[in-house]
Amino acid sequence: MEEKFTDYTTEYPKWDKQMKSTHKILVPDMLPYHFLIIEKVLRDEGYDVEILKNDGRAVIDEGLKHVNNDTCYPCLCVVGQYIDALKSGKYDPEHTALLISQSGGGCRASNYVSLIRKAIKSEFPKVPVVSINFSGLEKDSSLKIGVKLFLKLLYAILYGDAVMWCYNQTKPYETKEGAADEARNKAVDFAVNKFVKGGYKNYKKITKEIIKIFASVERSKEKKAKVGIVGEIYVKYSYLGNNNLEKFLLSENCEPVVPALLDFVLYCIVNVINDGDFYGINKFTASIYRFVYRIIHKMQKKIIRIFEEDGNFEPVHDFEHLRACADKVINQGVKMGEGWLIPAEMAALAETGVKNIVCAQPFGCLPNHIAGKGCVRTLKNIYEDENIVAVDYDPSATRVNQENRIKLMLATAKENLN
Repeated sequence: MEEKFTDYTTEYPKWDKQMKSTHKILVPDMLPYHFLIIEKVLRDEGYDVEILKNDGRAVIDEGLKHVNNDTCYPCLCVVGQYIDALKSGKYDPEHTALLISQSGGGCRASNYVSLIRKAIKSEFPKVPVVSINFSGLEKDSSLKIGVKLFLKLLYAILYGDAVMWCYNQTKPYETKEGAADEARNKAVDFAVNKFVKGGYKNYKKITKEIIKIFASVERSKEKKAKVGIVGEIYVKYSYLGNNNLEKFLLSENCEPVVPALLDFVLYCIVNVINDGDFYGINKFTASIYRFVYRIIHKMQKKIIRIFEEDGNFEPVHDFEHLRACADKVINQGVKMGEGWLIPAEMAALAETGVKNIVCAQPFGCLPNHIAGKGCVRTLKNIYEDENIVAVDYDPSATRVNQENRIKLMLATAKENLN
């Protein structure tokens, strides 16, 4: 008997606003700091959201069953996390949806929705896959983001960055074990309460309070090697994607330095502006994005000033400085994947005293290999003492091999520190 063909690109369950009150939405864990706040923001908007925490080899193996290894390691991790969760029995497939973000750029990540639908169509045919994007993708099955929710998500990113930035400058030096984690939880709760009770737009006051909470943690004066983490956005931030890279660096007596998520947001905005300037396309859209960019960048500069005036922690990078750093290495027209942002972050880290860098990239991710690994020689010519190691992440790469490569870089880092 001939098997009936199902076209998963056109025949799939659609998300509609009525499902908001009936469905639990599962979200893959990518941003361990920011999602603590974003989850609460979405719940406050009436969405029953849960950030998935299942990890380990079982998740990767589940992803391998449904996603070709050549596709993209982050996609494999995300699909594996989804299907492992759906198979756990904790969720009712009749009332569960899967949420995934799409940047809309020239990256395989923009095709994740179709890949996820293909992966779940046989076992979980009634589970809708929902896109959250600002590029007009998946119009018939996307989470509608109004101005109010957009602003809430923007402020959540600002506060998530502040928490992450302060935490990474506190955790390696805490004199009492667990004090930094307590401060992180307190700072997140403080930010969340501002969304619940009002006042979340007062980002200057909230940023000052987050800094104050972490500054209250007693820290040692010990000098430690600072190690920046750059690369593809998923493996840069996700514990599942990078095998707990931050935790490993902490165990090696180092201070991890992870660039702000807002940098990626501004990078996406600037790319639209550059399209208008370089190629004369979407000029009207580019003019709107230029207006939005000015507002957000102004907020970023005020936050940097708050950090500088407080003096307890190094501030995040000014995005205009990142753009200037990119221009030393590569043209801003190189925008596939994380494109010019990767060498820009490596250069900015070097200029702020972070000479040691792990460039984390999924195996076979051409944009990241070209803009990341491909720019290392140029960066080392500009910053002679920059110490960079490119590490591939894929299901066949063992943690031992990855950590050994990083340890070689750390040996040089600690020698230079001494």
